[in-house]
Amino acid sequence: MTVLARVTLVVLVFDALMLAAVELLYLPLRVGAVPVPITIVLAAVSTPWLVRIAAELGGPRAVASIPLVVWVLTLGVLGFGGPGGDVVVPLDLRPVLLLGAGLVPAAVVLGRAFARS
Repeated sequence: MTVLARVTLVVLVFDALMLAAVELLYLPLRVGAVPVPITIVLAAVSTPWLVRIAAELGGPRAVASIPLVVWVLTLGVLGFGGPGGDVVVPLDLRPVLLLGAGLVPAAVVLGRAFARS
């Protein structure tokens, strides 16, 4: 991997970390009494994009999975074990939809990247 590819990978990892944090924080968003889980759509679009860009950097195939792993770990750490025992994740279907919307499309993109190599 070139130096530019490594710097790009670091930026992608930072993006995955920040996107997971923002998606968790805005997951309980409501307009009046109606939940508006717009971050589920954000996860469905951004996570596969991060994986695709990481796959295009070259180097070992496992490099493509790094943003996805960081995204999932960030969701786990911030969502289920918040500071002081606080839990950010609401107790309904939205966290499952967030995880599925980010994980499934990104896994498909990751599978395609592995198949190409």
